[in-house]
Amino acid sequence: MPTPINSRKRPDLTILSEGSKMISKLLNFGDLVIYESTVYPGCTEEYCVPVLEKGSNLKFNEDFFCGYSPERINPGDKKRKIEDIVKVVSGSSKAASQKINYVYKKSIKAGTFVASSIKVAEAAKVIENSQRDINIAFVNELSKIFDKLNINTYDVLKAAKTKWNFLDFKPGLVGGHCIGIDPYYLAYIARKKNYHPKIILAGRKINNEMSNFVVNKLEKKFSLKINKKLKNVLILGLTFKEECNDYRNSLVLKIIKILKKKKIYYEIFDPFLIQDFVKIKRKLKINIKNKIPKKKYDAVIITVSHNYFKNIGIRKIENMSKHKFVFDLKNIYNNKATITF
Repeated sequence: MPTPINSRKRPDLTILSEGSKMISKLLNFGDLVIYESTVYPGCTEEYCVPVLEKGSNLKFNEDFFCGYSPERINPGDKKRKIEDIVKVVSGSSKAASQKINYVYKKSIKAGTFVASSIKVAEAAKVIENSQRDINIAFVNELSKIFDKLNINTYDVLKAAKTKWNFLDFKPGLVGGHCIGIDPYYLAYIARKKNYHPKIILAGRKINNEMSNFVVNKLEKKFSLKINKKLKNVLILGLTFKEECNDYRNSLVLKIIKILKKKKIYYEIFDPFLIQDFVKIKRKLKINIKNKIPKKKYDAVIITVSHNYFKNIGIRKIENMSKHKFVFDLKNIYNNKATITF
């Protein structure tokens, strides 16, 4: 079940609560309930279990048991499927852990890892995404510094990763329903325990500001290179990551909002959203197209590194701009003629 955040960036457990209520009506003596939703450490036993007990009139760890096995999927990844990724499992008792492990081992080829408790499994999941968020925030901050120094960030990273233990993270827009959300869950429970996290929220702040940085850099570079005011752009990519059709919490939507505010006309195309483009257009009220328009724009922004865009080639992409001005956020062409981080 989805575990989003509310407008105050705090956990919204409404869906999880409703799901637990539904399950509670079906619970029988000896049943085992396994959660996979990403939550803060303690949520399953301290929030979900009371809902199950209340709706079923059964007693936890006597009449029924619980487990937690965080989902580990990588949208758009055709190599690492569910069965190819090690599954962390946990249970509310030793016997429950053994049963849960047995169930998952039958379908997970990569194997399982039995965590020492449900809380440990919950924490492992939430820090996986928080760690990635912080690492991306670091390179995003570097990209802001290097922009002022007139240094290409990707050139720096290419040189740095020749060292065997350098972590190969790249700058970009952090969206989706995991990396851009889960750190707030960890921050929430930390505050509940009277600890105010600094690095976690600093990373979130940096990553949330990247849409503004992208638009400001786009305007600045366009003005310097073309000596004109930017009037219209073509955006290639709306999903939160490459090779998937999920646009939830995509920071490209924030870029669109900023462009609208600056009265810069835009049109957007994403090959993974062609089938639903009419529905998306109505729902989000954005200028999304079902094919790349043939007219030319002042600038082209590549926001997502879909293979579709890679296969088009830089020459054709450049020709979509009357000034051959391309802002390649993902550096998919590694072309010195394009603007990048």
